[in-house]
Amino acid sequence: MDGYAIGTMSDKKPKTEEIWFVYDGQCPLCLMGATYFRIKESVGKLNLLDKRTTPDSHPLIQEINANRLDLDEGMVLKMGGRFYQGAEALNLMALIGTNTGWFNKFNASLFTSKRMARFWYPSMRATRNLLLRIKGVEKINNLGNVHE
Repeated sequence: MDGYAIGTMSDKKPKTEEIWFVYDGQCPLCLMGATYFRIKESVGKLNLLDKRTTPDSHPLIQEINANRLDLDEGMVLKMGGRFYQGAEALNLMALIGTNTGWFNKFNASLFTSKRMARFWYPSMRATRNLLLRIKGVEKINNLGNVHE
């Protein structure tokens, strides 16, 4: 998928989707999501990318920036050549997530409905921003000074 594949897949397995989850590694909520989120094996392979430790020269970060996706406004999921951000990403995560583990069950119970994902996401983003402020962590600011 667009040359971002990590590793190789066995020739015996059917080709699956490369899915990318770009998150803020300094955010406790985002880090929990990246740590516990698992997708159904039939959907594809999940690749995690912490923007805090990934250089701006990474092809996916360049693509995110070119699409004007502000990582301070929400995590990004890329699947099937399409970007999903914020509530839309949460909804997709709930739909492609496994039914195993407390995080995936919780995620599915809250966010399989687009309406519920849109309802809950602003409070999650506000919590993220508060946690980062308490920790004294700067914004990612991947698009420049859009927040000033």
